[in-house]
Amino acid sequence: MTGLAALHFLRPMDGRPVAYQYDPPPGVPQRTGDYDPQPVVIRDARPLAAGLSLDGEGFALLDRPSVFADFGDQDAIRSVYYREVEGLIAGATGAALVIAFDHNIRSAARAAGDAGIRPPVERTHNDFTARSGPDRAARELRARGLDADRLLESRFAIVNLWRPIGRPVEKSPLALCDARSIRAEDLIPSDLVYRDRVGETYSLAFDAAQRWYYFPRLTPAEAILIKGYDSEESGVARFAAHSAFDDPASPRAAPERQSIEVRALVLWLDAGAAH
Repeated sequence: MTGLAALHFLRPMDGRPVAYQYDPPPGVPQRTGDYDPQPVVIRDARPLAAGLSLDGEGFALLDRPSVFADFGDQDAIRSVYYREVEGLIAGATGAALVIAFDHNIRSAARAAGDAGIRPPVERTHNDFTARSGPDRAARELRARGLDADRLLESRFAIVNLWRPIGRPVEKSPLALCDARSIRAEDLIPSDLVYRDRVGETYSLAFDAAQRWYYFPRLTPAEAILIKGYDSEESGVARFAAHSAFDDPASPRAAPERQSIEVRALVLWLDAGAAH
């Protein structure tokens, strides 16, 4: 079904939004930048699923059950589930090399008591920017002893594989913005401050022309691919903004959503870079 729901967009401000990923110095706020709710039409993407693509809208639906079940074991996720994700993304994109490099498990019910579990993000955003996408790609390649300068001469992207855990999503589903409806000026660079570095994401400014979609009752046998960055600068989606949202159609007693997202570096490699 299609309906109105509130999504949260960055309010116009002076300077750059900043979010500390650790306790900031005394007197420094954890996060700057205010987000305002805006009523947005969010369309059911299921009738369109067969025609959606990473290079078109910036997101796509996979009907691929996972053979992995131990999402409580962080080491097993990295050693086993990452390999499955790499295979799924390679099959969907035709890439020559896929490297899964990090993940988040999200559950509002577990976030307060379980280290490493985060709540859904209810702010419109894109995980990487025109600067941080290449920076992260190079860092991941160099950490593995690979020649980043050579490999990144070919087209590369960062893709997120997002999957429910345990049960269908009834609460806090994921809204996805058609990348073709996002203007360059809608993407606001925002700093993520870590102890050893400063990362960068895009916050999103509201624009009535943006087109938003979601997949109702997404099941653990399904997964969403989301384009976070693409080095190709024309003709393809580069940034597919997204956000959790409060679905008015969710049952009042719906259980909290549990999900896992794995980010992966995707390299197509031309003939010169492959050797």
